Amino acid sequence: MADGDGLGEAATAAASPPAPPPGLSPSLGWRERLRAGLAGTGPSLWFVAGLGLLYALRVPLRLCENLAAVTVFLNSLTPKFYVALTGTSSLISGLIFIFEWWYFHKHGTSFIEQVSVSHLRPLMGGTESSISEPGSPSSNRESETSRQNLSECKVWRNPLNLFRGAEYRRYTWVTGKEPLTYYDMNLSAQDHQTFFTCDTDFLRPSDTVMQKAWRERNPPARIKAAYQALELNNDCATAYVLLAEEEATTIVDAERLFKQALKAGETIYRRSQQCQHQSPQHEAQLRRDTNVLVYIKRRLAMCARKLGRIREAVKIMRDLMKEFPPLTMLNIHENLLESLLELQAYADVQAVLAKYDDISLPKSAAICYTAALLKTRTVSDKFSPETASRRGLSTAEINAVEAIHRAVEFNPHVPKYLLEMKSLILPPEHILKRGDSEAIAYAFFHLQHWKRIEGALNLLQCTWEGTFRMIPYPLEKGHLFYPYPSCTETADRELLPTFHHVSVYPKKELPFFIHFTAGLCSSTAMIALLTHQFPEIMGVFAKAVIVLRWEWPCFHIFLLIFMWENVVGHASDEFLSNS
Repeated sequence: MADGDGLGEAATAAASPPAPPPGLSPSLGWRERLRAGLAGTGPSLWFVAGLGLLYALRVPLRLCENLAAVTVFLNSLTPKFYVALTGTSSLISGLIFIFEWWYFHKHGTSFIEQVSVSHLRPLMGGTESSISEPGSPSSNRESETSRQNLSECKVWRNPLNLFRGAEYRRYTWVTGKEPLTYYDMNLSAQDHQTFFTCDTDFLRPSDTVMQKAWRERNPPARIKAAYQALELNNDCATAYVLLAEEEATTIVDAERLFKQALKAGETIYRRSQQCQHQSPQHEAQLRRDTNVLVYIKRRLAMCARKLGRIREAVKIMRDLMKEFPPLTMLNIHENLLESLLELQAYADVQAVLAKYDDISLPKSAAICYTAALLKTRTVSDKFSPETASRRGLSTAEINAVEAIHRAVEFNPHVPKYLLEMKSLILPPEHILKRGDSEAIAYAFFHLQHWKRIEGALNLLQCTWEGTFRMIPYPLEKGHLFYPYPSCTETADRELLPTFHHVSVYPKKELPFFIHFTAGLCSSTAMIALLTHQFPEIMGVFAKAVIVLRWEWPCFHIFLLIFMWENVVGHASDEFLSNS
């Protein structure tokens, strides 16, 4: 139940290799077909051709005689030569390793890889992507405004939170696991007391009972208090709300109770409107009754969405946003975005994004990833990594990749759930923006929308990791947003259940050449030490290696092929990720 149906099928599709480039047109000439067929073979073919040419010229170049002369020369060397050779090799490889380590910690990339990619890309036929500069004025303005308006590790109410009785409790019945933590439920209790109570509750006995009910920790005690409030006043809207949230075991039952709450809430709201100017207490009561009415309508819209009446849900949400525009803290527009995506009304989705994806408003994973999905939708069905590496990215593809980079920088945990590299669980009632909890809440409802668009997950899989190469290193700096907060892991562990493995910010892995130079430095240093301590034995070992003159070149050939393929592989990955 936690992972949802059909996750294995999508995981297989996401893990499968990208689609091959389109077939060759029969109208092309044999030269064009041969050139296109050899384009993807890589440098290995040319390396093998070079070895064949060298073998063919072995007689004119007198390779056998030269090899015999080199063997005689090496046999005549003394142990002092091997000590000096290994010591010098260890020193040089150590200096290379120290320089690589310093360059990586300063720039976040390997110097050898950077130079290799810069010089190999023209030979591979790659083209430089025309991505806009990170330091553009619009990016700087957005970064500064976001830094001022968003505070680190602020917990937000999940706008798509589930129903406790109809969904969370049913999960507990099936699995025996508690999907909500005590910290999360305690935050919800504080929200209920803020939204549904006020200083004038003592004027109505039913509201006094409900004020105590929201503070109860035991669910049966809360339900019992709600029934007591209904006995005192059959039109107690908050009592119906509590029963709909916690006692109803199906969405149909919850919707029925919310409709009763709506009828009572509208009556109380109209009555409070008439008395709002009499005293500050009446104004506080109107605010409370407004919160109750908005909450009921929003939950009714969510019930309609879950029961398949999506257009009805969209209408309720739009009416709420028009009637109560100041209540943006409820993030009703995120509910609206999800419902419009289900209707595949992409033009309406773009209109909502144009209003809420503003520089002065706080961002969220729903906004950033929905914007990326819309731009990905225009190019994903025809996107191929092999084709993009040969001809470069088009303008529309560059815009889509930039949108993915922006979304991943805001919340780097979402792609693992969309690509089903991690299992989904039920989202919590509160989320931490840019954290794992927000990623779960987004992917739980939006994974189906990414699957519906052909090639969208393929494009995401090919490009999302390139974001971490663009973000300055170390993480004290940001690219489009303020730096990623370091406290998200602690807060997510309190919001998410213990059986879930919390996702953390991806650590920057050491490049291949740092591992290679470290191993080379260590091995040559060890050989130098052994040669210095046991010169005679190491001399005999070196001569024994020289005897295997055919096997030794084969080992070097294998090592050169491995290094060559690694460099070319890094060049291809760098091109696709940074494009």
